Amino acid sequence: MSLAVRVPAELSARVPAEQRGSGRGRDDVRLLVSRGEAVSHHSFRELPGLLRAGDVLVVNTSTTLAAAVDGLLGPGPGEPVVVHFSTRGDDGRWAVELRTPDGAGSTRPRGGGPAGAVVRLPGGARLVLAEPLVPGSGRLWWARADVDVPGLLGRYGRAIRYGYTERDQPLSAYRTVFARPSPDGAGSAEMPSAGRPFTARLVAQLVDRGVRIAPLSLHTGVSSAEAHEPPYPERFEVPAATAALVNTARAEGGRVIAVGTTVVRALESAAGPDGVVRGAQGWTGLVVTPERGVLVVDGLLTGLHEPEASHLLMLEAVAGRPALRSAYAAAVRGRYLWHEFGDVHLLLPEEGPHATHC
Repeated sequence: MSLAVRVPAELSARVPAEQRGSGRGRDDVRLLVSRGEAVSHHSFRELPGLLRAGDVLVVNTSTTLAAAVDGLLGPGPGEPVVVHFSTRGDDGRWAVELRTPDGAGSTRPRGGGPAGAVVRLPGGARLVLAEPLVPGSGRLWWARADVDVPGLLGRYGRAIRYGYTERDQPLSAYRTVFARPSPDGAGSAEMPSAGRPFTARLVAQLVDRGVRIAPLSLHTGVSSAEAHEPPYPERFEVPAATAALVNTARAEGGRVIAVGTTVVRALESAAGPDGVVRGAQGWTGLVVTPERGVLVVDGLLTGLHEPEASHLLMLEAVAGRPALRSAYAAAVRGRYLWHEFGDVHLLLPEEGPHATHC
């Protein structure tokens, strides 16, 4: 879908909230709340008062990697490129995206390939491109490095940064309060940003109110910032304890609120046709659309997405197209801020303790 709204460039959040003014914290962002086509405006710190005892917030614990590394493509002096390490395959190869430095600290899109091309990486490492991740699409390529990639990222990498941001940020700015390191060094190429405004204090307030917090992990790949492609398969894990908590909440009339589109993808991948969630792990290629609907998720906390973004199909599956159009028009009128350092949007059902959307 495409929303008939235009988002002015000045509504892009260029730095994290805590850098937009003295004394501000990462939870100092605005919260747009949708209940059907009705919208209301809040601060994010009001979130506990908008949820009920018995609701479950499901959060993504994937940590963000320093997934961008400089390199030189080809022989001789080589072509300067920035390698975005997206996803590690089961065979040890990595899905990577090559981009062109823009001279201002960010990058521009660039086609990948050709097969066999070599990228020289810092520390004498080499990356050899093998084949496109998806035949016919040259943006992401499978490639094999001759070094341990998590170690390479830890030594030479930095967070992926797009042109709407003002400057590089420390990796800590791209990690949420829920992030946990993975034993094998896996993580997300891009931050699961819906969880960014949470602080330990706010989580404690939610728990005091009787809202339960349930973890899962989904390691995000590199998004198609310009092409708005649907997401590629991603690794996920829904623990059995989280599945049990979600199922119990639904049985008792609580609402299941996903913190981020990554959580929707993982939870819905772990649900059977009966809507019961089971512990699961592996890869998911699920693309949630209005036609597919959602089986488990009642509400969604998410950032504000580009009007052409593929993520909007998932939002429409959760809340419906009229609600989405109404909310985005209100967000533009209200001068909300877009992207990972911006404001957030909570989509709740219109009525009833639990609604089925499929």
